[in-house]
Amino acid sequence: MYLLFDIGGTKTRIALSKDGKKFEEPVIFKTPQKFKQGISVFQKTAKELTKGEKIVKAAGAISGPLNKEHSMVINASNLKDWNNKPLQKELEKILSTPVVIENDASLVGLGEAVYGAGKGYDIVAYITVSTGVGGARIVNKKIDASSMGFEPGHQIINIGEEGFKDLESYISGADIKAKYGMEPYEIENEAVFEELAEVLAYGLNNTIVHWSPDIVVLGGPMITGDPAIPFKSIQKHVSNILKIFPTPPVIKKAELDSTGGLYGALVLLK
Repeated sequence: MYLLFDIGGTKTRIALSKDGKKFEEPVIFKTPQKFKQGISVFQKTAKELTKGEKIVKAAGAISGPLNKEHSMVINASNLKDWNNKPLQKELEKILSTPVVIENDASLVGLGEAVYGAGKGYDIVAYITVSTGVGGARIVNKKIDASSMGFEPGHQIINIGEEGFKDLESYISGADIKAKYGMEPYEIENEAVFEELAEVLAYGLNNTIVHWSPDIVVLGGPMITGDPAIPFKSIQKHVSNILKIFPTPPVIKKAELDSTGGLYGALVLLK
């Protein structure tokens, strides 16, 4: 029996896999902001799921960049009390099994590359637009090597009188809420989303010329939700902006919704 998990800035998902090939319906709960409470709720949920059966291995993700050992998150903006805490050690202690941890966007990208919209492509660029903006480069069904992970949301796309601004500060759900005083799904002005499509396209142009992917997979509620950044407009703007390559790569919406991280964890188990 295997345990899969996805610790997000808002929600945590935990699921069992009996064969390492598919998983059962996940249990979903609000992620506690305090690390100790989070470990306690995780342990309680895992115990209820396993019903005393032994876990052979556990794999999953947490929101935010990890240290080089992939044993803890070091700069999670939405889970600040989890930063620099011994996550892997604590999970291995409460589960009595080896635990493998990845960044959440990287793991969703891996899931999409193997099971979702990127299936059949060798080089997949995954970008998620949610509370924040993240992503990863997947090569031949593996998360590409990196020194400190991938943070495409923090690429600088503006240098002006207001200072340096990164992609995330323009298009993330958190920043949209801060700017307009309401949740993105409460905004009815279509012009707002059209503007977001163009800004995102500039970020995608940078990602494409750096990563040279066969396909770009876009996920997160700002892409797949309702309302969302108009997908056709994103494709149109990328085609207009990208000049160095003869044609842009395929751009598709993510297909695995909120379970992408759990699918990625299945791949990670192997």
